[in-house]
Order: sequence, then C-alpha cells, then structure tokens
Amino acid sequence: MEHLNETNGKYSTYILANGLRIIHEPLASRVAYCGFAVDAGTRDEMPDEQGMAHFVEHLIFKGTHKRRAWHILNRMENVGGDLNAYTNKEETVIYSAFLVEHFSRAFELLADIVFHSTFPQHEIEKETEVIIDEIQSYEDNPAELIFDDFEDLIFRGHPLGRNILGNPEQLRTFRTEDAVAFTRRYYRPENAIFFVLGDVDFRRVVRLAEKLVGNVAGGTATGNSSDNRRMPPLPYVPDRLVMKKGTNQTHVMIGARGYNAYDEKRTALYLLNNLLGGPGMNSRLNVALRERRGLVYNVESNLTAYTDTGTFCIYFGCDPDDVDLCTRLVYKELRRLRDTRLTTSQLAAAQKQLIGQIGVASDNNENNALGMAKTFLHYNRYESQEAICRRISQLTSDQLLEVANEMLGEDYLSELVYLG
Repeated sequence: MEHLNETNGKYSTYILANGLRIIHEPLASRVAYCGFAVDAGTRDEMPDEQGMAHFVEHLIFKGTHKRRAWHILNRMENVGGDLNAYTNKEETVIYSAFLVEHFSRAFELLADIVFHSTFPQHEIEKETEVIIDEIQSYEDNPAELIFDDFEDLIFRGHPLGRNILGNPEQLRTFRTEDAVAFTRRYYRPENAIFFVLGDVDFRRVVRLAEKLVGNVAGGTATGNSSDNRRMPPLPYVPDRLVMKKGTNQTHVMIGARGYNAYDEKRTALYLLNNLLGGPGMNSRLNVALRERRGLVYNVESNLTAYTDTGTFCIYFGCDPDDVDLCTRLVYKELRRLRDTRLTTSQLAAAQKQLIGQIGVASDNNENNALGMAKTFLHYNRYESQEAICRRISQLTSDQLLEVANEMLGEDYLSELVYLG
C-alpha cells in the first residue's frame, strides 16, 4: 500500500490496478462518510447532451442489475444513513453518511449504483418530470438563476456556460442508451476516486475496494484525466447584458473570469473576495450598501475555480430606483482595493478573519469529506487546513494589490442586470 504524508500525515491513499484512486482520513466519530467522485460534469457533455451529467446523477439511484429503485432507496435509510449526490461543471459526487458499523453496506451500495446502473426507461420518464420541476423552481428564483446566466455571459458558447440542470425539451429526448453511453465514457475507475472519512481501518477499505470494484474494467492510473478532453474557453471579452425579467427587485451581477484551481494567485483573490463580500457582516460591500445606507438585503461576492479557468462575481438585489447608486458604490469599493494598499493591521485582520472562518467551517465533517474528495480528484493530493491557512498567512499587501489591479479593474469586468 502506498501512504502519502505530503500534508499533515493524517491521510492514506492507494491505487487499484484498474486505476481507481482511494483516499482515507480517520475520524474519531460514530458517523462516517464515503463516496465516489467522478471527473465528469456539465462541461463534459456533448452538444446534444445538455443536462446529461445531472440527469445521470438522478437516475443512478433508479436501478442496477440487481436492485430496483425501492431497494436502493431503503438500503441506507433502513439503518438511519443518508444517500446523496450532486453535480457541478466539472465533477459528480455520489456519497453516503452512516454509522461507522454500516461502512461495508454503504460501500457496496455505492459501488453498485456508480458502476452497474441500468437506467430503466420507465424510471427515466418519471424522473425527467422531477428534474423539470427542479428547473422550474430554479427559474422562479432570480437570485440563483442570475449566477448561471452570468457564467453563460462570460463563457459565451462554451460548455462552462451551460446550465447544469439542462432544459426540458432536451431532457424529454433522453433514453436509456443515452445515459449508458455517458456513463461508459466517464464513469470509469481511472476517471474517479473513492473517499472515506471515518473510523475505518485503511487496510479494510482497500480489501473491500479490491472485492467490490477491483474487477470493474478500467485503464491505468493517470491522475486527472480531464486535461486532454476538455476544450479551454475562448479568450475572455468583457460584456454587459440587460435582461427584462419582470421581478420586483433589480438583480445585478458584476464580475469576470478568475484564476484556475492551480494558479498560485488564487489565494490572494480568495482573501480579497472574503474582504470584499464574504460571509462576514463586516465585509466592505455589506457595510457600504447595507449597514451604512440600507440599500440591499443581500450583497455578496463569490469565487469558483475550475481546472483551466475560474469566475469571480459580485451579486446584489435592490429597489430599481437604487440600482445606479448601488453599482457606483460597488465600483468605489473595487477601486479602493486597487488603489490603496492594505496596512499591516488591515492585512492581519483580514487574514485572521478568513483563517477563523475556515476553522469554524471545518466543524462540518460532511463538508470536510466532500472537500477532500474534490481536492484529491483534481490535485491527486489532499491539502490540510493547516497548509491552506499557512498560504493565507504568508500573503503580502503587495500581492493583494497586484491581484486587485489584475482582476478588479472596471475595464475587465462584465455586468448582467435583471430588470423588473
């Protein structure tokens, strides 16, 4: 067995002969988490497959060669466990939370649905309507929908701009053979990882993996397999789009493409984003727009890092009469970050706040398991919380100023506005 101790020495890894990578971190708790992360998401769909990655995520719970949907539904629920999944632009994760004594049960079920689903047509027809209801619910929430429309704006014509859920017309054309073709292409051992966070002996994890998935056909371990198949987006061109939506509020997105997941500058942008519009009530945008002037209920900024690009965006919703003032105030705060170097005390306070937020967030073990899965899937290693905090604490005001001028300039930013 191969053991990696690159970060904090707490985790272990192993690679099966078919290329499946395994990562395990012990956890002193009665509750454990395990699952598969597959290196396939919305950006990996063919033009006639829009929505397929998310569609498959729903349908893998609907039947395998040896189980019907009802049996899958009850397998973990009957012992108080939880079975869940999510899809984004670059990965699909299927996982379970359970009492540690039910680890074998969870692993066997997950292996069955990930590698042996049959996608029965009668289940497809039912679940398609469920997904369409999900789409309609999403479209009724402009504060969420605008994020997808904004990515479509800055990645125009590229799969990264696609809505994860797809569209009803396309979904209704999907058949069993379409889902099977998609999973044959991507749900392969060498294109996935298996992760465990829990009080389970690592040797037992590997033995079970050999038994349950060792005979699943695959290639050789190559780490991240997305490099050769994913087309990079076209060069970014800032744009502005106004859409009539009939909403009571005006909703606004301001942002641009950001750094990719491997760019060393992403840590500086991470800190700037938190300072500007992170979850703290003392973020600069919240103070400027809400606390001082009462112009908005919610204002926030967000980062997403993909394997070859990223996004940075600011969102707020306000009364239509206040949109020009709110927009000016946002650009004023961006200009402050570009023009004024943080003092030593300001930098130290920003670092302390972000490191504290990371520490508080780490109390959620489910999030820790999913974070470990995503990191290992794309980086082939797991960076500890301590290592992340060390990178944050080493940032300088000059680095922040450089990144602010590169990423937050007005001529670099795009705008999307939903009008009532």
